[in-house]
Amino acid sequence: MSRTERDVTGAFVSLASALAAGDDVVDLLTILTAQCARLLDVASAGLLLADERGVLHVLAASSERTRELQLFQVQREDGPCRDSYRDGAPISVPDLAAEIGRWPQFAPHALAAGFASVHALPMRLRQSKLGTLGLFGTAIGKLNAEDLSLGQALADVASVALVQDRTANDRAAINVQLQTALTSRVVLEQAKGVLAQQGQLEMHDAFVVLRGYARDHNLRLTDLATAVAGRQVSGLLLLEHAQRRTSRT
Repeated sequence: MSRTERDVTGAFVSLASALAAGDDVVDLLTILTAQCARLLDVASAGLLLADERGVLHVLAASSERTRELQLFQVQREDGPCRDSYRDGAPISVPDLAAEIGRWPQFAPHALAAGFASVHALPMRLRQSKLGTLGLFGTAIGKLNAEDLSLGQALADVASVALVQDRTANDRAAINVQLQTALTSRVVLEQAKGVLAQQGQLEMHDAFVVLRGYARDHNLRLTDLATAVAGRQVSGLLLLEHAQRRTSRT
């Protein structure tokens, strides 16, 4: 088995284990976006999730730059990930500079952020459209068929993580699960903001602090984020823990 094959197998094994263990869905999907960036020929990845009205929200991203770009795409209602969700089909954009006329707001903004190509893959479960997985490259170029197939497989894993099979035919139950995931994301951003302010950190670093504390204390990420955002757990406690972890490495 080649190194690439081992990496792919390892990624799916770790994701399957996390699903079976009932890990926090936002944490799981953040890991999934990082796996996309590591396994595919892209710089970063971001996941958009639709609420019951079909409005897209940023759920997970492998970098803060990608999260901000996905948020811009949602707010301006302009971009390949939004179109991929609407049409329920993949969209490949090997050269963003050539598509400014198609996405007059998104394309210049993405180019200014350092991205040159985008590939959007739909997240779906049977007839239900859930969202989109966006793959962002810093160089012009297409993804080969194998990478696109792997990317779609990872998007399908994200769909399964969001909606358990026993509720796949129940639209109301699906909406409840999706809304729970979106609410978890909002709380997570609030907790990151608290830590970023108290520790003078970038938002990505604040997330690392939060996730590190949750894992070291066997806590669900969303539960810890709720406690930090609600000031039930001091952000300084998490920052001190992170400093101790750093000093031991």
